[in-house]
Amino acid sequence: MRDSLRAKVIQVCDKKIAAKGDNVGLSFYAFFANKNDNPELLMEAATWWIETHRLDHFVKAKEIKAMVESGL
Repeated sequence: MRDSLRAKVIQVCDKKIAAKGDNVGLSFYAFFANKNDNPELLMEAATWWIETHRLDHFVKAKEIKAMVESGL
């Protein structure tokens, strides 16, 4: 995962956790606007989420943040 996407994931996770608490769940779509203006980046996130780690549709933000921070 490219560094800019890692930074975005951590930023969004922090924002969601601050707003809704430690149990908030999100999908990889949370890292993108409602329109598909960067399909390459969206596919990179989807590949990381679905193919690489086989995550469920919704995962706790704190778990995603920990994975990204650890380099997974």
